[in-house]
Amino acid sequence: MREIPPPVKKSSVERNDVLLSAASGVAAGVGAQAILLYADLMEDYAPLKTLSKEMNLVLVARGERSYEEARRYFEKVVRVPEIELTRMGQVKLGVMMSLSAGLVQVGDRIVCLSGIRRFGFFDSIVVLDIGKEFEVLTSAELSNLSKEIRYDIFEAILSLALELAYQGRAGKMVGALFVLGDHERVLQLSRQMIINPFHGYPEEERNILDPMLKETLKEFSAIDGAFIVRADGVVLSAGRHLDAAFEGRDLLHGLGSRHLAAAGITAVTHALAVVVSESTGTVRIFKGGEVILELEKAVHREREA
Repeated sequence: MREIPPPVKKSSVERNDVLLSAASGVAAGVGAQAILLYADLMEDYAPLKTLSKEMNLVLVARGERSYEEARRYFEKVVRVPEIELTRMGQVKLGVMMSLSAGLVQVGDRIVCLSGIRRFGFFDSIVVLDIGKEFEVLTSAELSNLSKEIRYDIFEAILSLALELAYQGRAGKMVGALFVLGDHERVLQLSRQMIINPFHGYPEEERNILDPMLKETLKEFSAIDGAFIVRADGVVLSAGRHLDAAFEGRDLLHGLGSRHLAAAGITAVTHALAVVVSESTGTVRIFKGGEVILELEKAVHREREA
């Protein structure tokens, strides 16, 4: 009997070439407007230069080094935190940041390539219609996201929230609530629970884009209440109680007071809220009184998958 030789294992570069070719074919076949992929899974950008001539290509870069490297070759690059996410979490975050940056639009059909970073190659292809996929992004509020929210401010808050979700503080899980934008209305519908720790400091010293402020914000995350952030990134207060009541409590069954407060304040203002769940580490983004994005904390078996 003739022996069947064992399959030849492909290198990460060869596997990526196969997945890129497949993604290109899928994109053409389904009429996709863009291909979104994680840049740090690529060892060589040369295949992407060819692909970018055929299709609108958006790169997602984890961390500053990967972002700067990708920007040397491509203009359409979004940066996300160096946080381990599930494959679906990668897709959600990449799409949200691309949407916020105005690189994709609600209604677009896109093909997403993702994989586990330590393995160093793509292993998943997902096709989705932005705004129609229930488990990814579905909200009428999405269409105005890039117009109402500055990309760099949103990126800084989301990065901080994800770091809190995954790292906690002093070895313990923490919860947090950040409210961004429409600050005058938000302040009218809230009250200070403690002495405001940000009061009296120059605005340039309390802007969320200042890397020096990150550790201070993490320390104050232990305080009950919300951080109120102006649209330009200036942190106005911490420890703020949000008074807006949320009438659709049944829609958030099982979620805690931070989520109800986030839903309530975003339902009656134009603000966006980012909530870190203390119990699960899940990060949820609220707009218009509803969850528009949910990022689950990667579990151990996903990192080992």
